[in-house]
Amino acid sequence: MSPNHTASTGAAEADPYSRGPQGLGYGMRPPGGNNGLAGAAMVLGVIGLSTSVVFIGGLFGGVGLILGVVALTTAKRTGTGRAKALTGVVTSAIAIVVSVLVAVFLVWYANETQECYRPDGVRQYTQCVRQQLTGN
Repeated sequence: MSPNHTASTGAAEADPYSRGPQGLGYGMRPPGGNNGLAGAAMVLGVIGLSTSVVFIGGLFGGVGLILGVVALTTAKRTGTGRAKALTGVVTSAIAIVVSVLVAVFLVWYANETQECYRPDGVRQYTQCVRQQLTGN
């Protein structure tokens, strides 16, 4: 190489070992990491909401609510995961409310139809339940 030769600035002769251009490009996430608690809260909230009719959703909702609140405070500090954390908090709270309402309804139903719990048959049971609920 001659001493007057300068390095080429063309893209074809780019150094294959360089890290590439610095800064954010299209489709890249900003630095700061990912809020894993927010994702967990969102998943637990959705699972809790979908299983809240069978009581276990209230447990998932309780854990999801706690993780969601912690994730919201983390999102305030880091700036990532706020939407997921908020989704987790809302779905978890709804799951808890639905589970409590289902439990109250089942207790009320069992109380109203307690005279019908004898093994005589399905037809007699349904007739007794209708009588107990309608007051006839």
